[in-house]
Amino acid sequence: MAMIRTLFRYLDRFRRDHRGTALVETALILPLMVPLTAGVFEFGNLIHKKLLMEAGLSDGARFAARCNSQLYTKAGLTINCADTATNIAVFGNAAGTGNARIAGWPKANVTVTIAASGSCHDAVVAGVTLYRSTTSQVCIVRAAGTLDYNDIGMLSLLGIGPITLSGFHEERLIRF
Repeated sequence: MAMIRTLFRYLDRFRRDHRGTALVETALILPLMVPLTAGVFEFGNLIHKKLLMEAGLSDGARFAARCNSQLYTKAGLTINCADTATNIAVFGNAAGTGNARIAGWPKANVTVTIAASGSCHDAVVAGVTLYRSTTSQVCIVRAAGTLDYNDIGMLSLLGIGPITLSGFHEERLIRF
């Protein structure tokens, strides 16, 4: 009986003593919070690279839509509008020099198509204006690209492998 009273006294003292409760709560929550926090940072990095890729594709398509190789040819210069637009998409400059917008994004993963067959549409069909244009046809420039995202960090513990990001941007062909 004395042993039971002693046991209850220790249990009562343990119940009333609040020292160390924060340590116990931290020990319970920490294994959940660390992977969650790492996942949030990793997802933010993934979205950042996707936005950089889309900005590059948008810049490249915008350049290609306004590039007129005939204008350069008449001036005695040569320019490959699709190649220059690809340089702008990947490197942010027409020369294609320096670091890529995203580390590990190769130029080979970007395709700029200027007025490909099937990308030109009649502006007016059967008397109905489909596209507002001063020309009879409206052509489209398309910049498309992919990026292999391998830096998944702690997400690999969940069995998530490399992710392929893809994007595209289309512009009307202007050629002034």
